[in-house]
Amino acid sequence: MRGGRPGTVMRWGARLGRDLSGRSSSQLVDLVSDQLEITVRGARLVEDLASSAIPPARAHETMRDLEHAGDSARSHLVAELGRVLVTPIDAEDLFRLSRSIDDVLDNLRDFVREVILYKPARLDFASELAQVLAGGLEHLRPALDQLASGRPGPSQDTLATKKAAGTMRRLYQQRLAELFESPLDGDTLKQRELLRRLDVVGLRLGEAADALADGVLKRGR
Repeated sequence: MRGGRPGTVMRWGARLGRDLSGRSSSQLVDLVSDQLEITVRGARLVEDLASSAIPPARAHETMRDLEHAGDSARSHLVAELGRVLVTPIDAEDLFRLSRSIDDVLDNLRDFVREVILYKPARLDFASELAQVLAGGLEHLRPALDQLASGRPGPSQDTLATKKAAGTMRRLYQQRLAELFESPLDGDTLKQRELLRRLDVVGLRLGEAADALADGVLKRGR
């Protein structure tokens, strides 16, 4: 027997024990929860920015830190997914969920960056969309808790997140219709681009809800 092989077997045995006991699954859910928490903070940051509670420069700096933290959390999750044998839901669905949450944060980062670049005269048009987004993200928290506990059945919180994504789409359409009633000028175009960015965020939110719902459904079969 070559040197080092017994140690490798022991490590794999320990890994298998964690997987079969469910500890690895719990760790994966914790990593997704960490990523979600960072993204919720990003949504609340955009909410504060839209209500003029913080200046754009400070929002940009804070969002940059949140993006780095979110990337780190997702990196840890992807690395762990490559090692475990048992996942709380289908590994592909868990990866989709993580990717969609990451996409939400990335587009929030782009929103803040575009505010810095475009310098719109006002941002209050974005306040309600940001509030709905933050609420939709927070509904994923109890849905993840249900996933960690292994409780069967569809999650009402996942449905609430999907509903929030639909509400964001309707708000986007309403704000756009209102904007088209205004005189066409440079600031109108800036608001249209920023609204479109938040609409993309809502689409990614809906994808996160779908990924989690799909995974839970498969597990229950």
